[in-house]
Amino acid sequence: MITLSRLNHSCIALNPDLIERIEETPDTVVTLIDGKKVLVLETIDDIVEKIVCYRALVAARSEVLNISTPPPADLHLVSDDGEIAPVTPLDENGVR
Repeated sequence: MITLSRLNHSCIALNPDLIERIEETPDTVVTLIDGKKVLVLETIDDIVEKIVCYRALVAARSEVLNISTPPPADLHLVSDDGEIAPVTPLDENGVR
């Protein structure tokens, strides 16, 4: 989640994967994929930077988890055809 400030300075956390577009009209309008709009104080550049940092953090944490932490026993992968398989930990070479 990224945190943004509404025009009244209250804080809102948004899932950046649900953002469809961002416009400055001159207020910054964040439109979500369900059509809801949120007016925020941040500029487009600020929001894009927050999204980049969020995704970098997710990737970094995922890499740490892949290397050093075995997945939970109840974590499973589900393929497009509905096949369910447990997630196996990476070996010392980074291979499952």
